Amino acid sequence: MDNDLNQNKELQEVVVEVKRVSKKTKGGNTIRFSALVVVGDQKGRVGVGMAKALDVSSAVRKSISVAKKKMITVPLKGTTIPYDVFEKYSAAKVLIKPAPKGSGIIAGGPVRVVLEKAGVRDAVAKILGSKNKTTNVYAALNALKKIAKINQSKNAI
Repeated sequence: MDNDLNQNKELQEVVVEVKRVSKKTKGGNTIRFSALVVVGDQKGRVGVGMAKALDVSSAVRKSISVAKKKMITVPLKGTTIPYDVFEKYSAAKVLIKPAPKGSGIIAGGPVRVVLEKAGVRDAVAKILGSKNKTTNVYAALNALKKIAKINQSKNAI
């Protein structure tokens, strides 16, 4: 229990996007808010969460709890990722490549946030296909999952 509290203290959250969502109902419009949050410890663990609520603060709180439940571990090779990876999620396509030490993260907004919270300090990324922040964040997360899967299969051999 005490170890769980220490892990939660070192996690950092970034709100990537907040949208106002409206639904037509018999009694009029129902307005809610949707929040997309990236949570990470900058040591190889990152998670993404999305949730809706009647107010912004509740939506952010709910999405943080979702992100903490869906955290993944990303293998790092020094300050970068070990392999090139190309991932498609819906219409979004993301290409992430390792970079030399000291070059920093060269990436667009949503992918940059995911890489920073995962603890990657040097990488080059390109967003192709979609400008939707949600799909780009999930594509980046799936790309990091793919790296973890490749790394796990190489270690098994």
